[in-house]
Amino acid sequence: MRQVLLLTGRARLARRAVERAFQAAWQRWPEVAGDPDPVGWVRAAAYEYALAPWRRALPRLRPAERPGPGTPAPPAAAPADRALLAAVLALPVPYRRTLLLHDGVGLGLHRTAVEVEASTGAATGRLTHARECLAAELPELGLRGLPPDRQGAVLHARLTALAAARPVAPPAAREVRAGGERRARRTTRAGFGAAGLLAVTALTVSLSTPDGYRPPPRQPAVAVPSAPAAPSAGSSGAKAEAGAKAEAGRRAEPGTAVGAGAEAVQQAGEPGGKRGHLAGGHGTGGHGTGGHGALPRGARLAPDAR
Repeated sequence: MRQVLLLTGRARLARRAVERAFQAAWQRWPEVAGDPDPVGWVRAAAYEYALAPWRRALPRLRPAERPGPGTPAPPAAAPADRALLAAVLALPVPYRRTLLLHDGVGLGLHRTAVEVEASTGAATGRLTHARECLAAELPELGLRGLPPDRQGAVLHARLTALAAARPVAPPAAREVRAGGERRARRTTRAGFGAAGLLAVTALTVSLSTPDGYRPPPRQPAVAVPSAPAAPSAGSSGAKAEAGAKAEAGRRAEPGTAVGAGAEAVQQAGEPGGKRGHLAGGHGTGGHGTGGHGALPRGARLAPDAR
């Protein structure tokens, strides 16, 4: 509790963080018992709970720190202790945690790096930066110009004295464990209640639907035009015969009258003399198809082939 108090400066938060850490350890005891450092597991859980980002946000909305029923009122701290605590709390959270673990708790540099989940080089940099900030903020500590080992010894003595000056009253282990079990039961019941409420809601919605589920209407199929039927043998023969007649008409003799003009002149009763000859020779057929005869009825006029 004193360690978390140095991290946050809040006695009630330190008590609550330690309680939650031990409750989490009891609920996950097989994992904690198999951990190489169970104390470090509980310490890391308490630190994570106390240093959560949403607990540091909006400091004006935090409740006032008043002593709880089991926490005695802290005595008036000395000005040097208040200045040291303010300087420590002014450090960034990663530097503050590294300084507390190495210089306050007394962990080695490698174990400190493991607990803060950083490399050894990163932990060394954070520790050096934290010491430089304290040396600049509190010149009376005499850290400037000292070797790193000596700086660690001075800070260890000062942080230990600062933590010991704050009285704490840890709750009884039986009370913490009973509170954790009650919280676990409430969480389990809340989970089952939410699942049951969701199932009842789904059943009510399904029963209140009049006709149940109706699939969407299907679009009518579009008729695809079929391929034209193959011509029969009779029609093929008729078309072949008509084609042959047309070809015969196109290949008429040169003396045959060509064109609708010659036929019209003959039907009008004009003599087949010179005018008939002219109509036959200079009719629609052109200069190369003149003649005195007329095309049979039904024959088609073919263009002049040049």
